[in-house]
Amino acid sequence: MSIGAIILVVVVIVLLQVCSGGVDIGGGAFDGFGQAPVDEAPLPPGSDPDAQLVEFMNFLTIDIQGSWKDIFREAGQAYRDATVVLYEGSTQTGCGLGTEDVGPFYCPADQSIYLDLDFFRELRGRFEAPGDFAQAYVISHEFGHHIQRLLGIERDVRAAQQEDPNRQSELSVRLELQADCLAGVWAYTAEERGLLEAGDLEEGLAAAAAVGDDRIQKRATGQTDPHTWTHGSSAQRSRWFRAGFNRGEIAACDTFSSNI
Repeated sequence: MSIGAIILVVVVIVLLQVCSGGVDIGGGAFDGFGQAPVDEAPLPPGSDPDAQLVEFMNFLTIDIQGSWKDIFREAGQAYRDATVVLYEGSTQTGCGLGTEDVGPFYCPADQSIYLDLDFFRELRGRFEAPGDFAQAYVISHEFGHHIQRLLGIERDVRAAQQEDPNRQSELSVRLELQADCLAGVWAYTAEERGLLEAGDLEEGLAAAAAVGDDRIQKRATGQTDPHTWTHGSSAQRSRWFRAGFNRGEIAACDTFSSNI
C-alpha cells in the first residue's frame, strides 16, 4: 500500500491505536482527536481540513516507532516510545514554551516530539514542499533526535559543545544531519514494506532541501552565512537523508567522523 493510499484506511488504525503509541493533542488547541478548535463552532463530520493531517501523523507515529522497535530489537537493545504532541500557537514542554516560531522540535527532557500544525501548512505553501512524504520526512527527522537521545549521542554532543564552545555550531549541524540520515533509515524500512510509491522519495528529498539553512537564510535576507548554520545546507540535508535511505542502517549515519 502506498503512502498516499494510507490516508484512506488510517481512520481505522487511529480508532484501534490512538490510545497505544499515537499522537496527543496538546496545548489546549483541540477538543478531542481531530476536532475543531475549542474557540470555534464545531464543524460537520469530515469537514475539518486538518483531520486527515492529524490522522496521517498518527499513522506515521505508530509506523515509525514500530520500525525503530524492530531495529533496536535486532540489535539487542530496548526502544522507548517518544510522545508526539500536536499543537497550534503554543504549548508547554519539558524544554520550556513551544511556539509556532520554533517549528517542529524534539525535547530530550521529556522525550517528546512537538509538532505545530501551522508548520505543515507552511511546508506545502511557503516552503514549496507539498506531499505526504514531505510531512513524513519532517516527522521522521524528529524521531531521529529521539534515537540520538536513546543511544546517548545527544548527551555526548551537548557535553562536547560545552567543552568547546567554538564547535557549537558545527556540532549542531552534524547532529541535525545525522537526524536526517536516521529519517532516511526509516524511509528505507517503509520502502522495504511497500509503503512508498513513485515520487515519495523525491518529496522527502525536496522537503530536506526546502529547510536547509542556506535556502531559509536566502529567502529571509537574500544572503547566506555558513558560520551561523545550525541544521546544514539544502545539499547536505538531502545528501544525508538519501544516505540513510540507500543503506537502511544506523551505521550509515556517522556524521561526526565524516566529511559532511
